[in-house]
Amino acid sequence: MTQTTEAGRRRTAAFGFIFACALMNSISFGIMIPVLPQLMKHFSDGDTATASQWNALFGSVWGLMQLFCGPVLGMLSDRIGRRPVLLISFFGLAVDFLFMAFAPSLAWLFVGRIINGVTSASFSTANAYVADVTAPEDRAKTFGYMGSAFGFGFLIGPVLGGFLAGPAMTPIFGDFALRIPFLVAAAMTTVNLVYGFFILPESLAPENRIKKFDWRKANPVGSLTFLRVHRDLVGLSSVGFLFQLAHTVLPSIFVLYAGYRYHWTSDIIGLTLMGTGVLGVLVQIFAVGPVVKRIGERGALLLGTLGGAAGFLLYGLASDGWHYLASAPVFALTNFLQPGLQGLMTRRVGPQEQGQLQGANQALQGIGSVLGPLIFNGTFAWAIHQDRTLHMPGLPIFIASGLLLSAFLLAIRVGHAPSRVEATATA
Repeated sequence: MTQTTEAGRRRTAAFGFIFACALMNSISFGIMIPVLPQLMKHFSDGDTATASQWNALFGSVWGLMQLFCGPVLGMLSDRIGRRPVLLISFFGLAVDFLFMAFAPSLAWLFVGRIINGVTSASFSTANAYVADVTAPEDRAKTFGYMGSAFGFGFLIGPVLGGFLAGPAMTPIFGDFALRIPFLVAAAMTTVNLVYGFFILPESLAPENRIKKFDWRKANPVGSLTFLRVHRDLVGLSSVGFLFQLAHTVLPSIFVLYAGYRYHWTSDIIGLTLMGTGVLGVLVQIFAVGPVVKRIGERGALLLGTLGGAAGFLLYGLASDGWHYLASAPVFALTNFLQPGLQGLMTRRVGPQEQGQLQGANQALQGIGSVLGPLIFNGTFAWAIHQDRTLHMPGLPIFIASGLLLSAFLLAIRVGHAPSRVEATATA
C-alpha cells in the first residue's frame, strides 16, 4: 500500500513538472500571435495584402515542419528518453526567439519560423511524457489538464504580446517594440530550459526504450505506417485527423470573418477569443475528469465530436454577434474530444511506443495545419465574392461542422475492442 501511494506521489510530481513546462512553453508561443503579422507588415512596407501572403506561407511551412519533425522527435524520445528531447527543444526555441527578435528581413524571419516549427514539434514528446507518468485509467483526465495548460498559455500570451508591442511601449522602444515580445519569449523559454534541467525527471525507464532508432519509421510515411500496423489505431487516428483539419477553420478565418459578418473591431475579437478560451479551460479543468469517469473515454470522444459539429453549425448560422456568443457553450463540448481520444489511443500501445504514437499524431496535425488554411481561406474568399448568387460567409464553418459530424459517425464504430496492451496484461 505504501509503495502504491509513493508511486502515485511520484506520478503527481512528475505531471506537475511537465504541466509547468507546457504552460511556460505555450505562453511563449502565444506572445507571438498578435506580433508576428505586424512584423511581417513592417517588413512589407505596410502593405497588408503582401503581409497576408507571407503569413499564409509562414503558417504552411510551420505545419510542414510539424509533419516531418514530429515523428523524428517522437521516436527519438522512445530511444533516448523524453527529458533530453524536451531540453534540446527548449534550447532550440530560446535561440530561435532571439534569432527572430533580431531578424533584419522577412527572409531571415522566415528561416526563424522554420526553426520554430522544428523545435516546437516536441509537443508530441510532452504528450508521450504524460502517458508515461499517468495510469491508463487516468489519462483522459490528465490530458484534459494538459489541454488547460496550453489553453492558459494561449490566453495569457497574446494579451502579454499585444501589451509589449503596443502603444505603451512604442514611446520607449520605437519600432523595436515589435521585437520585445520575442525577447520576452526567449527569456521565458530559457527559464523553462533551466527549470527542466534541474527539476524535470525522466519519465521513460531504460528497459522501456526501443533498442534502435529507425529512420524508416521516423518520417511521415513511416509514422502513418505505424498507425496502419496497429489496426485498432487507424479509426481513432482518422477521427483525430478530421478534428485537426476542422479545428483550423477559426484560426484561419475568424478575424476576417468576424469583421466582415459582425463588424467586430479588434478589441471585441480579442475579448471574444479570451472568453471562449476561458470557457474551454474551465471545461478541461473541472468537467473532463468527472465526465470521463461517468461516461468513459469513448463517451467523451463521442460527446466532443458531436458537440463540436453542433457548435460549428450554430456558429455558421449565427447572423449576429450575440447569437455567435450564445453558441460558445455548445462548442465548448469539443474540449472533451482530445482527452478521450488520447486516452483511447495511449491504451493501445506499450510504453516503448508512446513517442512514436504521439509523433504520428503530430504528423497528422501537420497535414491538417497545411491543408486547413488553404481550404478554409479559399472557401471563405469564394463564399463572400461579390459576384456569387449564393452569399454564404459561414460556408467554411459549415464544412468544419461536416468534418466533425463525419468524425462522430466514425467514432461510433471505434473504441469498443480492448487494447492490445490491456489484453496482454489481462492474459
